[in-house]
Amino acid sequence: MTNTTYNLVLDHLRAIRADVASIKSETKDIKTRMTALEIAMAGFASSEMNHFASLAGRADRTDSRLDRIERRLEIIDTAN
Repeated sequence: MTNTTYNLVLDHLRAIRADVASIKSETKDIKTRMTALEIAMAGFASSEMNHFASLAGRADRTDSRLDRIERRLEIIDTAN
């Protein structure tokens, strides 16, 4: 009887070890995919920041051009 119990415990431990190995494998795959996703998101954020900086630069140039046009046409508000 003791031998049967011992074998039963060993069988359960083997099953648990197989499940843990499977979970480790899946976790490794998930970590790899998350890293790829993080890299892609960082690239996207960087791209969006570059686009925003480009738009901000265009807005600054537009402001300076508008100021120059107003000065030439002498329509600048003198109260400012």
